[in-house]
Amino acid sequence: MSQTHQPTAMSQCPSCEEPLDKGDRFCGACGYDLSSEPPVAGGRPVPAVPAPPAPERSAPAQRAAAVEWPDAPEPATAEQPAPVHLPTDLVGTESGGGELPTTVRPDGPVAGTGVPAARADDPVAGAGAPVAGAGAPDAEGVASAGGDFELAAPDPRAVPPAQPAGATPPAGTKTCVACRAGQVDADGYCENCGHAQPRERDHMERELDAVAAVSDRGLRHHRNEDAFAISSAALPDGSPAVVAVVCDGVSSATRPDDASLAASRAADEALHAALPRGTHPQQAMHEAIVAAAEAVNALAREPETAREHQPHQNAPACTFVGSVITRDLLVVGWIGDSRAYWVPDDRATPAARLTEDDSWAAQMVAAGLMNEAEAYADERAHAITGWLGADAYELEPHTASFKPDRSGVVVVCTDGLWNYAEGAQEMARVVPADAGRRPLHCAQVLVGHALDGGGHDNVTVAVLPFPVPPQGAGSA
Repeated sequence: MSQTHQPTAMSQCPSCEEPLDKGDRFCGACGYDLSSEPPVAGGRPVPAVPAPPAPERSAPAQRAAAVEWPDAPEPATAEQPAPVHLPTDLVGTESGGGELPTTVRPDGPVAGTGVPAARADDPVAGAGAPVAGAGAPDAEGVASAGGDFELAAPDPRAVPPAQPAGATPPAGTKTCVACRAGQVDADGYCENCGHAQPRERDHMERELDAVAAVSDRGLRHHRNEDAFAISSAALPDGSPAVVAVVCDGVSSATRPDDASLAASRAADEALHAALPRGTHPQQAMHEAIVAAAEAVNALAREPETAREHQPHQNAPACTFVGSVITRDLLVVGWIGDSRAYWVPDDRATPAARLTEDDSWAAQMVAAGLMNEAEAYADERAHAITGWLGADAYELEPHTASFKPDRSGVVVVCTDGLWNYAEGAQEMARVVPADAGRRPLHCAQVLVGHALDGGGHDNVTVAVLPFPVPPQGAGSA
């Protein structure tokens, strides 16, 4: 016969002290196993396993337990209000046993310390003094936060003052056209955003008292291969002579932009040398074209190192058109397909084209093989038969002189403009009515007309107003 253990009756659970019923093997409140309890001694169960010793209190906890808290005040009455206890009445400690961190306030003393707060105008405290517990800056100006990570904390006193907005950059520097902040380096790129800057010749404008010119790269070309020169010279009798020269670089040639620039400058210098000596303006124009041709030819004779690095190079080349206006004479000279137009102020009278192209289309019309509309519709129409350059067939400068009997303007331009206003009457329709009084505005309008039409080529226009001739002058 087996013997079964009978638990000793207990009046309450030794775990949660809930009342027990006779015969309970488990506490109904907490589920405590009552069968493992030894007999009751002195009215309370004696545990079979001795209880672990009570944990010792840490030193900070002992100090915290030793703090004497103020007695609670008596209920306040109308005659005697309850006293107020401030946080500074007790000495506070943190959980680790150290003193509580102080807090620097913008005004007044630090709470609980009696130390004056840092002022904004304090040369030391206001210059980035470290806050307790945040770590002091090291030699490199980096503050350690508890040793876990580093925070960049440069001393503001070591930072150079920022350049005020709108300050003038050093003389000779260029500002980026894209970001408007960076400076342009010697290679033509912005040091701030890296944007390539427009070349100086991409858009040029110049105005004198009696002549103006505008040149633009256009919308399709990567550079401007046109060039112009405008000026005025004094004739032997003291009267002025106004000069305009426009050159168009031949894109299929080497260095077309250098060719147009050299030709325009050489022609302008030749006219300024010949006109004051009393040379007839038409003869002076002829000599200017010869000088321009020599300047372009000289480019082909430069050392190989001065040319573009290409295995096969042809000679630089360009076209030429120029005009000289005196008190009663209008002279034009040209080679190639750049043109000059006469547009009178009185639009009731017809305009006229003053030049004839050296081109395939012009040759077809002159030979009677095609009419003008058919010739210029052909894809070979703009193939030039005359130009300035070492590989030109022969130099045949064209010059002509006119004596207008009324006021008007001379429009000297490259094919980048007249492709969009080919006929004389078409050109007259796009020339503003006040062109004689505002030549620069007129040139700007004409360049805008070409860009609005597509801007397939470089566009260069010079506008020379012709004054009202003296009484009795006729036309030639």
